[in-house]
Amino acid sequence: MRWAQLDTPIGELSYAVDDVGVCAVHFGPRPGAGPADDEVGDQLRAYFAGELTAFSVPLHVLRGSEFERAVWEQMKLIPFGETRSYGAVASAVGEPGGAQAVGTACNRNPLPLIVPCHRIIGADGKLVGFGGGLERKRILLELEAKVRMELEWRDFSS
Repeated sequence: MRWAQLDTPIGELSYAVDDVGVCAVHFGPRPGAGPADDEVGDQLRAYFAGELTAFSVPLHVLRGSEFERAVWEQMKLIPFGETRSYGAVASAVGEPGGAQAVGTACNRNPLPLIVPCHRIIGADGKLVGFGGGLERKRILLELEAKVRMELEWRDFSS
């Protein structure tokens, strides 16, 4: 496994890749991490520049219960610039009373940002629970909303 890191609008971001794909994302620096000079780094930079709305790098998730993996798969289905409540995700994975369990699965997501746990919000629309902190979550959601509006406006005005 090789760690790399890059500066982003939400601070330093580190990620690990192996021969299969990206297997971890970490908010903050990682000792011994090298430069982000690969496809993962390129896609992260494009995401933050508003040029990428869906990651296509191969993923290599090395852990997680069956429930957690189901939640992570649901997160990948949430469109760029949209959100879902913890309860809605729980219902989607067949556990309608499992909003708290979804929150735990979000917290254990090994690939935040790439598997977009920041798109999960409280039932009342409030920003709650994000391993990278609520300020980062707000910045990510605002970035996506801005890019989505720009893309829709471009489509509308064409």
